[in-house]
Formats: sequence, structure tokens, C-alpha cells
Amino acid sequence: MKLYIKYMVSNRCKMVVKEELKKIGLHFIIVDLGEIEIMETISDEKRALLKKGLFDSGLELMDDKRAILIEKVKTVIIDMVHHADEMPKINYSDFLSEKLNHDYTYLSNIFSEVKGMTIQQFIINHKIERAKELLLYDEYNLTEISYKLNYSSVAHLSNQFKKVTGLTPSSFKKLKDRSRVPIEEIGN
Repeated sequence: MKLYIKYMVSNRCKMVVKEELKKIGLHFIIVDLGEIEIMETISDEKRALLKKGLFDSGLELMDDKRAILIEKVKTVIIDMVHHADEMPKINYSDFLSEKLNHDYTYLSNIFSEVKGMTIQQFIINHKIERAKELLLYDEYNLTEISYKLNYSSVAHLSNQFKKVTGLTPSSFKKLKDRSRVPIEEIGN
């Protein structure tokens, strides 16, 4: 049986979910970002216990089909931007459609309606947050970061960075308080 979990964006979240499943005696086949597959059919009582345990840890068991689809879109984007070694070289719309087996227009309309922002804006916000992270680590120069995040040029990355943060990448790097946003809060 598959279950979908909101705000599950890291390996630490996976560990929390595994612990909650163990506590209530459920056995998992797969625990992945945003979704889990358990061996048993879950009773209403165990579902309520799981829902409460996850909620206490900052996660949310989801029931609504539209919310589940939006979480899947967010999970694919987060995985693509923050966890993949390289960004896909195809259009993001094609990538999402292929990954989720839905027409991009359908995904885009539901996402915009529910989240109040476009999928493209959500992707940009995540790419800029990833750029901040890479700038702070100081492992890559701006040219390498723009290539890694699949920007057409350093100028394109710099323009988007300034539009989102109000700072140029070099100004951001010089700041003492280089605040970053946790992944699960970007676009929420």
C-alpha cells in the first residue's frame, strides 16, 4: 500500500518516517522522498497514529489526490535541483511530464491554482537556493554553478539571483548573514 507524505524532503525525514512506522508495527518496502510503500493494509487506528506521529515531527500524511500530485511535483523538482548530480538537459516541462505521467499543462494548472505560483517560479526559487548553497561551500565558481544548474550563461544566473534575492551572487557571498531557506519552506 502506498502512502504520501508532505514536507518529506531529506534523508533525515526518511529516518523519521521509518522510526514512526516501526513504532506502530508497520513494515515498509520503500521509504522515498514524499512517498512510502508498506506491506500491510493500514487500519484506521494505525493511520491515525501514523498521522499524529508524522505531524509531531513536522511531516504530514496526505489524503487529497490533488495535494498528493502537487507534492509529487515538488518532490521531483527538489530531487532534480538539490539531489541530482546534474540538472536534466531537456525542458523541465518535458521532464516533469515524463516523470509523473501527466500532461504538463494539467500539472501546471493544478500547481498554480493550489500553490499560487507557477511551477517555473518554484523551480527558479529552488535553483537560486541551491546556488546560494554552492556559493557558501566555495567549491565552485559562478561559471561552474551556472553550468551545474543548467543556466544558459552566468549573466542569466546572476539576473535571476538578483531578481529573487535582491543581491548579486558576489554581494551575497560577501555578506556576514548569508541566510538560506530550508528546502521544505521554499515556495510554501
